Amino acid sequence: MENIIRLQWISENAYYKAEARNFAPGRELEDWLAAEKEYVKMQIALYLTMVEEDGAMTLLGLQQLARLVGVENPECNNLKIELIHSIQNASQHRPCFRTDTSNTCQEEDCIWRAECHKLIAVWYR
Repeated sequence: MENIIRLQWISENAYYKAEARNFAPGRELEDWLAAEKEYVKMQIALYLTMVEEDGAMTLLGLQQLARLVGVENPECNNLKIELIHSIQNASQHRPCFRTDTSNTCQEEDCIWRAECHKLIAVWYR
């Protein structure tokens, strides 16, 4: 069911992108890929907002997010860090969760920044 909702959202968004350019031919794939990227970013932003309000990332929550953004078989992965890397790869974001604190969140506007620092703090306890 989640996959059907995902595909419906992407197809509608791609349609509106095509409509905005008066359905000029030859850019359908570009519209679709842009819509996919927006969907993934939207799902990640929603998840990170919920995490900020609720307090912590959970394994189940990360598995659900991974499934929503198109990661295959996320339920087979029981490591938060690997799920996060898979999610970041799906969103074309350079994986930034590392065990070396000097090698994290180099981007000022990284949406994962707060969670990255929380995870590292847990590692150093």
